[in-house]
This record gives sequence, structure tokens and C-alpha cells, in this order.
Amino acid sequence: KSLTEFSKFSRDDDNNNNNNKVMMLRQGFFASGGVASRVVAPLACAGLRPMAELAVRSLSTAALREPLSPPRQEPGGQAGLDEMMDRVAKAQREFLSYSQEQVDEIFRRVSLAASKARVPLAKLAVENTGRGVLEDKVIKNHYAAEFVYNKYKHLKTVDVVERDVARGYTRIAEPVGPICAFVPVTNPTSTVVFKTLIALKTRNAIVFSPHPAAARSSNEAARVCAEEAVRAGAPKDCVRWLEEPTRDLSTRLLHHPEINFALATGGPSVVEASYSSGTPAIGVGAGNAPALVDETADIDMAVSSIFMSKTFDNGMICAAEQAVVVVDDVYDVFKKSLEERGAYFLQEAASKKAVGDCIVKDNLKINPDIVGKSPMEIAAMAGITIPETTLVIANEVEEIGDHEKWSFEKLSPTLAVYRAKDFEDGVRICKDLAFHGGEGHTSALYTSPLNRKRVERFEREMPTYHVLVDSPSTFGAIGDMYNFHIDPSLTLGCGTAGGNSVSVNVGPENLLNYKSVAEKRENMQWIRVPPTIYFKRGIINEALADLRGSSERVMVVTDPNMKELGVVDTVTDALRDLDIKCHVHDEVAPEPSFQCIRDGIEAMQHFKPDTVIALGGGSPLDAAKVMRLLYEHPELKVTDLVARFLDIRKRIHKFPALGSKIKKLIEIPTTSGTGAEMTPFAVISADDGYKYPVCSYALTPDMAIVDPEFAAGMPKTLTANTGYDVLTHAVESYVSVMATDYTQALSARAVLLVDRHLSNAVNKPDDMAAREGMHNASAIAGVAFANAFLGISHSMAHALGARFHIPHGLCNALVLSHVMLYNASTHPTKMTAFPQYRYPQAKKHYAELADMLGLCPGGSDDDKLHALVCRFEHLKASAGMPLSVAECGVDKDSYAAAVHDMAEHAFDDQCTGANPRYPLIKELEALYLAAYDGPPIDMNTCARQIYSLNT
Repeated sequence: KSLTEFSKFSRDDDNNNNNNKVMMLRQGFFASGGVASRVVAPLACAGLRPMAELAVRSLSTAALREPLSPPRQEPGGQAGLDEMMDRVAKAQREFLSYSQEQVDEIFRRVSLAASKARVPLAKLAVENTGRGVLEDKVIKNHYAAEFVYNKYKHLKTVDVVERDVARGYTRIAEPVGPICAFVPVTNPTSTVVFKTLIALKTRNAIVFSPHPAAARSSNEAARVCAEEAVRAGAPKDCVRWLEEPTRDLSTRLLHHPEINFALATGGPSVVEASYSSGTPAIGVGAGNAPALVDETADIDMAVSSIFMSKTFDNGMICAAEQAVVVVDDVYDVFKKSLEERGAYFLQEAASKKAVGDCIVKDNLKINPDIVGKSPMEIAAMAGITIPETTLVIANEVEEIGDHEKWSFEKLSPTLAVYRAKDFEDGVRICKDLAFHGGEGHTSALYTSPLNRKRVERFEREMPTYHVLVDSPSTFGAIGDMYNFHIDPSLTLGCGTAGGNSVSVNVGPENLLNYKSVAEKRENMQWIRVPPTIYFKRGIINEALADLRGSSERVMVVTDPNMKELGVVDTVTDALRDLDIKCHVHDEVAPEPSFQCIRDGIEAMQHFKPDTVIALGGGSPLDAAKVMRLLYEHPELKVTDLVARFLDIRKRIHKFPALGSKIKKLIEIPTTSGTGAEMTPFAVISADDGYKYPVCSYALTPDMAIVDPEFAAGMPKTLTANTGYDVLTHAVESYVSVMATDYTQALSARAVLLVDRHLSNAVNKPDDMAAREGMHNASAIAGVAFANAFLGISHSMAHALGARFHIPHGLCNALVLSHVMLYNASTHPTKMTAFPQYRYPQAKKHYAELADMLGLCPGGSDDDKLHALVCRFEHLKASAGMPLSVAECGVDKDSYAAAVHDMAEHAFDDQCTGANPRYPLIKELEALYLAAYDGPPIDMNTCARQIYSLNT
């Protein structure tokens, strides 16, 4: 009827012209969902012909041509929504088969189509919503199409996006969709273009739920993108929209079972509904962006930037400045410049209150009627008069809070201006403004580029995740225009501070699930030893000759016995022959404590050596390593030194490099047992009585001198105990989960040397061949366990020795056989996790050692294991060592009471991590109890005994 009336009204016009207009209206009716009958025809019937013609010209491009096809009207109700979602889900499934090349072409084509439609879409947005500035909406549409395409055109989003063959890693991208996307009234077309592009780039089907007040323009933008996507080869129905959105229909879409993800841009209610829906979602928070202008800022630039940002699209972008804070020194200049640009400062209290009440309702929510309106329209709503040239309504404000409506987000060309006493006061005001409804969003600072400290202070203290410097916040926050590292987006995350799940600008990567495929790869392993190793009898003078010309002050760290026995003189005489000044620190006690370490550091500080020689058994060698470390780096804490690690390369506390003060650490062992001259380990006794290993390859000595002459005078008991320590080092490093072909060769050789020479070294102390064999075995085993590490024999020995003051080597002898049978289980309760250790192999490795020693040829691995245990137990007996904890004089009741505590300490010992069988604490308790009674075999017959832990 309206079309008929319009044709009658135009009958006096030229017939051809009239027919053209009627055709245009009919096309517009179909293309824009009845806009002609609702808007154009009534204007014409009312006799407002010029306005009717203007309205016709303002129709979208689609209204000026025969549409490709009348847009499908979705049936109403749940059935209609289900039917649409069935088609969307089908499109999503089809999209999964697309290649990166297909997706990239669709992305390009739709970007180009949206860019071409930027003007008609902007016209329709203004017509549809009655908000904003046409020319600015053109820019927003253009930005959404062009900048987003330019940023992500090369981004891989399909199937395999990353592959590292060497490291065995593949990363596969999969879409999260279908997506429910909410569109705000403030950016009804540009947001649709942006979200469509990032959805298509990631093979996501997307369904738009536009704001009811902007549905026509949002849906037209979606239609433009959808039709071009289909032309470019995209699945039909991969972009859909609600034709007539309502709150109920939007809610049902959000909760629809076919929707996998929600992308919410809009008011707080939309974001809150999305996050509380149970559907995975990304939503964005409100902005109340403050801008601080200090006395060093370029005032003209600051005013120009703020004015451009605030007036852009009538201030509807959420990142736009809502308040400006200006320091007192430049406040008047800034205000005058702002007025010259077109800002009108309200003078009367009544006017200030009227506009404030117009901006924010009594319920403290922004008045939607003023969003994106012009200053003149806002003034009319407030009932005040302002100059027609006004571009921004400004108000000088002092307070922040619910009682001051000018301190809220405004989304309009209205601006609060605060005067700050100085920069410090300005930062405080900006923080308060951000906390008042803008947490996590945007803030800006205008200052001299030379004021780095002020920039750092502002960026550190502001509770916003978009901090801009000397940039208009509207353009700076959306990204890629006034900066390089903020991604272009029209959905700005505000982080947890703003109630959001993301704090970055949302982009394609937020719409992807990434599948990580990790193929098994084995970690790099190593052999690390002292750079220089000298070994043979009588080599001390020749070895120390290396210091000629490189060392001037040498400190010898040793114990009182070495001094009394004259062993130190051998070293000091060699140093004097080289004209090297030396100082002897002979105060290292057995099992050195941290107080012992501190005494040594004090001596170093007094003498200031450039080289340290550690001479003695394990105690002086370990002590010297820690003394050097803390002398060069006194800032280190003891708790850091003894911190446990699972992987030495990934430990939390990293040890610093050494050599800044002490160029060389030389270690000369006088016992054949610890192997400390080869290792990165040191064992220190703490105040609680327990021993704690300190481990870092930074501790590895620079030179080791393995001269058996220094071990010639070892007492029988010491020779036996340290010798069995060597055997335990070799056996544990051989079966360690970190053992390699390199370390096992060394471990096996050390076992063979101990088997050959320990008994003679103990019982024939003058047998220098046996002494040399044991001395070499100690050093070789040291290299092995320095790189393969040890196991629970040492863990148990550390706790046992500390609790009952039993020598360390003897503790190892008391538990080793029990641990071997325990480790040999092919079905352990738990196996230690290490990529190179594929399955329980300890029994096989023990059998290999038995083969090397010629034990039980032709027997099974069980037979060989049993024979190896027998051999070690008889070796212990031949050295005259106790065979049980009981034989060491430990009271049974006291021992039983200590078992649990010892087991806990052993479990948490650094050595436990490389044991082939990962122990439970109760299993360690059982091992301790078994060790109290003696060997796990009958020493008279070597007959097998039932071993409960191995069943």
C-alpha cells in the first residue's frame, strides 16, 4: 500500500524517473528487510519528497541492485533455530576439510569485499542506529577489513602449523566453532567484518547475534561477507545471523548444543551472560580510559591526539579517553588549546549536573540514549544550550566515585578534565579512574620520550593491560596504527582485572584449539670431567709445574692429619720450587659443616689466593669446592646450594660460573674412595646432623692429580670402607637410569679393578700395584657417577651414617646387596621416569657385571645376579668389614625407632632420582630393617633366600 501511495505521489514526475525510484524501493524492500515500507514510503506519503529521495540514496549497495537472492528468513522459535544450527554445523564439518590455500583465498576475497562495501555499510550503520559519524564508520570498516587481513594473511591456521622433526614436535590447529558472536550497537558493521574474517581464517562457522537496535546494518555486513565467502568457495551457511534478534533468541543461541564457543563484544550484561552460560567464551570488559598529560608533554600533539581520539565516531570506541588528567604546570595552556579545538567547558553547576545525569542514569549505568550522539544532541537531551561549533562537551571535575557521574565511562563526545598537582598526583588520579569501571582496559600517558622513569612508573602502576604512550587511545588500543606490537582488533581483552579470560587484543589464534603431538625423544647426555687429569705414581712435581707463570698465590685446603703426617709438605715443597707463595689452611674436620666452610672462606678473604689445592680425603676435597663457590659468590644462600633437582639442566637454582677470583681448583686425593677429584659433587653436614649433597658442574675441579703415593699410608679399615664406596659408585652408576655406553664402560672397569685389588689393598698394605689399582678405580668410578649419578644405596647410606655415625663407605657396604636384589625386580612397584630408560633393566645390567667377572657362566640372569651378590658379600668379608648394622654396635630398638625418619630422608635424597626402581618410603623402611640383620644370602653356603621385596 505504501508503494502504491508513493507512486501516486510521484505521478507528476517524469515517468521514467518515477519508475526507477519505485524499482529502487522494491529492491530495497527485499534487500533490507522492509526498510522501504518502514522508512522511505512514509516520508514520501507525508509529502517530504527530498527526505524520501535522500533515504533512497542512503540505502546499502544491495538496495541499489537486484539482490543475488532474497535472504533466507529464519523460521521463528526453537525449531527455526535448530534448523539453522543444523546447517551451520554441517558447514563447520565441511570446513574441516579445507586446506590452508583455500582458507587464505576465502580470507582475501572476503577482506576485499568488505573493504569495497565500507561506505554503504557505514551509511547503513548510521541510518540504522542513529549514532556515530558516517566518515568515521567508513574508516572503522576499512580498518577491520584491511588491517586484519594484512596482519594475519600469512598466519598458519590449518592442520599442521608447526613441525620440528628433530625434536619430535608437531602442532596442529583446529577450529573451536561453531561460534556465537555478539555484536554491539557501537560498532555494528566493523565488528561483524572483523569477527567474520578471523572466523573464516580459522575455519570456524560463525552465527551473529546483533544488537536489536543495529540488526539491519549488522546483518547486511554479515550478508556481504557471507556471499563473498561462498563465491570464494567457503561452505554455505558458514556465516549466519539472527534476522530479528531478541534477548530470548540470543540466549537460546548462546546455549544451543551446536555452539562450541562464544565471542562477546558488548555491554556488561552480554559479557556476563556469555561467561556464565557454560559455553567456553571470550568477552571484553568496559573501558574508562584515563589519559595523563604531564608538564614535559608536547601539548599541541597531546591535545590533537586526544581530540581526534575522543571525537572519532562520537567517542563510541571503548578505548577512547573518558577523562584527561593534566598536571598543574600546563593545565591552563592545555585547557585553552582544547577550547580552541572545539571543546566547550560547562560553567554552571546546573549544566554540569544536567549533562552528568544525562550521561549516567540514577542506577549508575550509562544512558544508552547518549552513546555515539553528537554534542548538540546530548545538550538537547540535557536541556542546555551550547555553541553550534562544539565538538566535545568538557567539564572540570575534582572527584571520582559513584556520586560523580562524570567519572564514569561515557562513550560519547563528553570529556572529564582533572587538574593534578604533579605527576605523582596525576598517576594516583588515573589509577582511581581506571579502578572506577575501567580495570584492565586502557590508559594513556603524554610525556617527553626522555622520561623513561615516568613511563616505567606509569606502565607498572596502571591497572590496565593496554598502556599507551603519546598515542590517541582510540587508535592505539585497537592496534597496528600507532604502534607495532598490538594486534589489530575490535575486541579488546581486559584480563582478569576486567573480568575477562584474555588480556590481549583478540585475534585468530584465540579461535583455535592447538593439538600438541610429541614424539618420544631422548635428552642429550654428556661426559664432563676436569679439564686436566694427571695419574701415575710420583707425579706431583711434574703435575704442579703447570702452575708456573699462571699462579702466584696458592692456598692449600686440608685437614690436621695431613699436616701432622707431613703429606702437606710434599705439595708445599713443590710450590716453593716454583717460587709460588702458599698458605696452608688445615682446619677441615671430617664430614665438614657449614661453619667449617665459613672458616675457610675467611682464610681465603685474608690470603686472597688465585689457586686452591685441596689435599686429603673426601672432606677437604668437598669443602674446598664449596669454599671457592661462596668465596666468589657470597650472595648465594645455603638453602639454594642443597636444593633438590629432578634434572640438573632444569634445576630451579642455577649455579654461577666460577673463576673470577680463584682461577684454578686442583684436587689431590689421599684416599681411594670418594672420587671427589673428578665430580661436581660435595657433601656437607648441616646442623640437623644429616648430610646434604651440593651438586653443580661449576664445582668440577680444574685439575685432578691421581697419585697413588698419597694413598700409600691408608689404614686397613679406611682402605676397606673407602674401597667399598668405590664399588658402590661403580655398581650404582652402571645400573642408573642415566647410564650411557660411555659411563658404563667406566663403571664396569672400576668394578673389575675393585674386584681384583680391594682385598690385597686391605690385607697387603705395601702392595703398591693394589693401591694404584684402587686409586685408579676410585677416579674412574668418579668420572662415571659424575655423569650417570648414583642410586638409593647412597641415599640410604647418607641417612644411616648421619644418624648412627657409621663411616659412609661401610654404610654403603651394609645396604648394597639388599638394594641390588630390590632393584632387580622386573615388575617394580614404580619405575623411575627417564626417557632413555625404557623398561626395568637392572637385573640384566647386574648380569652383565657378573659376566665380566666370570661368574656363573651359562646361568640365567637370576643365577648371575645371585652370584654377583655372593661375590660382593665375600669381598666385604675378606676385607674384614661388618656384615650387618647390628655388628656395628647399633641398638636394635634405637634403630627401629629411627627407620621411618631415615627412610624419609633417603627418599628425598638427591641420589634417589637416578635409581632404576623408584622407591616407596615403606620399601626403604623394609630395606633398612633387612640391613640390620645382615646379608640377604647365607654366607656359608651362598644359598638363595626368599627376599620379600623381590617377589
